[in-house]
Amino acid sequence: MASNQRSEAMLLAVAAVLFYAISIPFSKLLLKQIEPTMMGALLYLGAGIGVGILSLCTKKHQKKQESLQKKDLPYMIAMVVLDITAVILLMYGVQETTAANASLLSNLEIVTTAVIAYFVFHEAVSKRMWIALLLVTCAGIILSFDGQQSMQFSYGSLLVIGSAAAWGMENNCTKMLSSKNTYQIVILKGICSGCGSLLIAVLLKESLPLFSYALGALMLGFVSYGLSIFAYIRCQNIIGAAKTSAFYAISPFVAALLSFFFLQESLSCTYFLGLAVMIAGAMVTIWDTLHSEHQ
Repeated sequence: MASNQRSEAMLLAVAAVLFYAISIPFSKLLLKQIEPTMMGALLYLGAGIGVGILSLCTKKHQKKQESLQKKDLPYMIAMVVLDITAVILLMYGVQETTAANASLLSNLEIVTTAVIAYFVFHEAVSKRMWIALLLVTCAGIILSFDGQQSMQFSYGSLLVIGSAAAWGMENNCTKMLSSKNTYQIVILKGICSGCGSLLIAVLLKESLPLFSYALGALMLGFVSYGLSIFAYIRCQNIIGAAKTSAFYAISPFVAALLSFFFLQESLSCTYFLGLAVMIAGAMVTIWDTLHSEHQ
């Protein structure tokens, strides 16, 4: 892998992480005014519509990529179904637990992604990557001992864990499409997942939010889902699903920090210990990316 490709991959990973980090704390705020399934629908619709507008504005400067074809349909269907499942579980989970709790638990998506990538899709996972994943898991175990704000295993926590597992499977489906046109993938992913979630919200008789809150959710979806997914897919195409997901190790801690400032959720000593271990896992991931070739 060329040096400029490694650099591009890490920049894309960092961008994806930072964009996604704002998702849970700000979703927590909006869930006071928007019901969970409707919230999930608006987030994905915001992603699809936003990236669609971005595609039209940047059409002249886009690199040529292969379009999606009929043979990609099974992965597209699986991706959309898993997205709908994951976002609905996450929104209900966020509603039932703290934003910091949900953010930290979502790191289990990293381990799920890597395990499925290795055992199902036979993606190469180096010893360094397994060490990084072990550190991520250890950080989760450390945080689980905090009885106040972090990982309390409640009904809401189980829903977040379910969403992490669904997104772990979805990440690998998306990886199979990552060499195709990124704009097409994100637009279809956003519109289809959004419309599917919206249909479920209607069947559940959830009410439409006020325009100002709906607009806020759409804008949040564009940034935290649309731009994040866009950068994530581009990064996946360079370094694979396992490594790209491992970079997300830091995202929950950024989200928890935002929860501290915007939601007044306290940060414990356990949080900082877990943060140190999680950062170590992220550093090992970066080391592995710099010293190994993408297969």
